[in-house]
Amino acid sequence: QVQLVESGGGLVQPGGSLRLSCGASGFAFGAYAMSWYRQAPGKEREPVAGISAAGGTTSYADSVKGRFTISRDNVKSTVYLQMNSLKVEDTAVYYCKRNRGDYWGRGTQVTVSS
Repeated sequence: QVQLVESGGGLVQPGGSLRLSCGASGFAFGAYAMSWYRQAPGKEREPVAGISAAGGTTSYADSVKGRFTISRDNVKSTVYLQMNSLKVEDTAVYYCKRNRGDYWGRGTQVTVSS
């Protein structure tokens, strides 16, 4: 069955960096666009970044443009989110999602705090 497993979250100071990973299994990873979403306490889940199946096209929420980079390795069936210049308002649970079908990982907590 489809499985998505996020990792790489943690506690980081403002201005710091983290790299999230999402390992995929149970489907032909290279055939699907993938996305990262996040949900902060008391807020709705929101899209953060997306990447096409081959990796040639990416998109970002305005709030993370210039700071976050989405990428993928179709050999390793993994999608990444490099997060730089982190802000307190980036604190959230981060989820990866397969763009077709309602498939989500369980999420990884990112906390930005001094």
